[in-house]
Amino acid sequence: MTTAAGVAFGPSITSGIESEIRREMDARAQQLAALGSAATHAWDLASRCVLGGKLVRPRLLVGAVDALGASRLSDGVDVSVRSGTEVGSQRNAGARERSVRIAAAVELLHFAFLLHDDVIDGDLMRRGRPNFIGLLLEEWDESGEVAGTATSRLRAARSTAMLVGDLLLSTAHRIVFREAAPGQTGQRLLEALDQAVLESVSGELTDVALSSGRIRPELAEVVEMSRQKTATYSFELPLRSAAILTGLEPEAEALLGQVGALLGLAYQLQDDLLSVFGHSDDHGKDPYSDLREGKETAIIALARRSAAWPLIEPHFGVGSLGAGEGAQMRSLLSDCGAEAEVRALVDELSANARELFATEADLLGPDMVLLLDDLIGALDGRRS
Repeated sequence: MTTAAGVAFGPSITSGIESEIRREMDARAQQLAALGSAATHAWDLASRCVLGGKLVRPRLLVGAVDALGASRLSDGVDVSVRSGTEVGSQRNAGARERSVRIAAAVELLHFAFLLHDDVIDGDLMRRGRPNFIGLLLEEWDESGEVAGTATSRLRAARSTAMLVGDLLLSTAHRIVFREAAPGQTGQRLLEALDQAVLESVSGELTDVALSSGRIRPELAEVVEMSRQKTATYSFELPLRSAAILTGLEPEAEALLGQVGALLGLAYQLQDDLLSVFGHSDDHGKDPYSDLREGKETAIIALARRSAAWPLIEPHFGVGSLGAGEGAQMRSLLSDCGAEAEVRALVDELSANARELFATEADLLGPDMVLLLDDLIGALDGRRS
């Protein structure tokens, strides 16, 4: 039996996904070429930025299709996709090919959300390097082609990022719509994508409302916001899509969705922990950016309940927060127990996910159970 690390994160899967992403970006570039130089240049820069990440989401989708298909074939099950107007059956090879194309759509969706997120948060860096907005500003500064003040150029760069993000969202929908054959299977794929976008936008809107003080930063509200922003499109969508593509019944799809929700929330809470307590050399972020921006995370929600909050609050959300004050805040957030409580919550979410899929192992098959188990192990050791 192949381990999940080999199935979901092997070089052959990564290479295939990257090739498909390039193909989709090139196809859009050809369409834009006739529409003007501004769109062409912006899309060219996006094409250079879209790759370079870990490809967690698309690799999970393709790896899950491989694992589910292998388990069902070993059980003698005809892995097929059937609906009212589809003729014949589409075996696992067909599901695999479609999964790579839909995986590319999921990564383009992710990149769209990153662009929008960078605009909302005012970020110019990502993964320790200039992001799309930062690169655009650098190009304009070097070429001298864009006139105006630094403020006007920043506004133009952010506007460009928003519009490119919109086109990436449209491209992701276009791919899934193209791969969604008529009938129940296609409808389920489109509904999974729609739900992912719906919840991600809802989570982002809640985040904005929390940051602006329009919603009280209670722990339950903050945790639900974190789930919506990340879990649905990052883990639920890939796992649900894999279930649909390999012909699993809605019951199994729902199970994988529940597992994805738990692991996706754990993943986001880990991101929050890494942003405050991790090493910037590993995750590529300013170690105090979340504190400086006043991000309402589970860590902060728990700290608000502690006796240390009066010492933390004066510095929280202060744009001029320095390294010394940031280090002091980090120590207070750890000493008050907020760090330990969030880490315990991450462990609890992972344990609940493992119990859920272990209980229904017969429904998923041994290869899929192993993939999920190995995925939890990989999450436990995250440093970036």
